[in-house]
Amino acid sequence: MREALIAMVIFLCLASSAFASMTIWPRLPAKHRDDDTNTVVRLTANLFAVMTSLILGLMINSAKNTFESIDHNVHAYATELILLDRTLRQYGPETDAVRQPLIAYVERVVATSSQNSETTIVANQLSERLLTEIGLRLNGLTPPDAVRAFLLQDGRQRLQKVLELRWILVEQSEGAIPWPLIAMLVAWLTLIFASFGFRAPGNAITAATLMVSAALIAGAIYLILDMDVAFSGPIQISSAPLERALAELQR
Repeated sequence: MREALIAMVIFLCLASSAFASMTIWPRLPAKHRDDDTNTVVRLTANLFAVMTSLILGLMINSAKNTFESIDHNVHAYATELILLDRTLRQYGPETDAVRQPLIAYVERVVATSSQNSETTIVANQLSERLLTEIGLRLNGLTPPDAVRAFLLQDGRQRLQKVLELRWILVEQSEGAIPWPLIAMLVAWLTLIFASFGFRAPGNAITAATLMVSAALIAGAIYLILDMDVAFSGPIQISSAPLERALAELQR
């Protein structure tokens, strides 16, 4: 919702600046409507267009890197869950009590994966309790031989890795594009669209072109911001790795 609201605000800023400039221009004094003034306005708009292109490129690259990093961590997260379960199975039936909260935890993550399960405070608290219970039950095991002692140590390391990856995903879910950069980009785009309305003819074709252009740019920025927040919106991380992990745990 936040990204959609920002896109709507951007659309209104761009469209209103263009139409405001188109409306004000005929009322300006003659010295502000000559060719020299128009040339300066166009050159300034070109400068802002170049800077805007660079900023958009940086935003796309940042969002892409964030998305790919989170996707990699989700796959690693699912892999560690599977390996932790395999280690517990190798230990023996004594770990059945440990595997129960582990399966419950993965079921919860998969069931709520479309509702930002790793970013809401309530989900974090409940998930933390399940993971804490896994650790307590794991520490309560007493290995009877060296082989099981090794498996127990490996299980503890796997659980620690799961905890680390989980909190990495929680921190990464907030996005990496700074808001001052977005505000600066919107300001530049607003000035560019204002220059479009300068001396533009007031007809339906011009109005439709400005409206469509503003909508497309707002939509592009919306998709960039949505990709930067990888657990919500139309572009989000697939829950397939976690679903496969749950299927492995329930076998």
